[in-house]
Amino acid sequence: MDIAAKLAELGLELPKPAAPVAAYVPAVELGGLLHISGQLPFRDGQVVTGRLGTDMDEATGYDAARRCALMLVAQIGRAVDGDWSRVEKIVKLGVYVNSDPAFTAQPKVANGASELMESLFGEAGRHARSAVGVAVLPLGAAVEVDAIVAVKSA
Repeated sequence: MDIAAKLAELGLELPKPAAPVAAYVPAVELGGLLHISGQLPFRDGQVVTGRLGTDMDEATGYDAARRCALMLVAQIGRAVDGDWSRVEKIVKLGVYVNSDPAFTAQPKVANGASELMESLFGEAGRHARSAVGVAVLPLGAAVEVDAIVAVKSA
């Protein structure tokens, strides 16, 4: 699995994995599963903030979810020490969308993360998912995405 080549094909670059903003670790590996803590969207080093349906449209939310997924991939890469052959399957994504109560397109926003995972990991990137509208996210983020990834032992 040549993630670097796939990223280059898409014109993307992995960001530096973000440090936790509170008392948790970015990833925990247990029983063949890698649990990645929720990741926020970054653009030019700043968290993408806003509320879908109020001050942000669906397309901007999609991009924010894609940026979260890119940060997830960076965290996965760190957790497997760059050995992408350890990644067996993206099992599940949890996508949390900072939403106005009338906004109901959370699944379409979440596709930004889902489609990137499939683009990078192929069939192994197809996953189960939750897409949930929430009243607020840490740091005012527009979207947050966490993941469960099946990995081979090191």
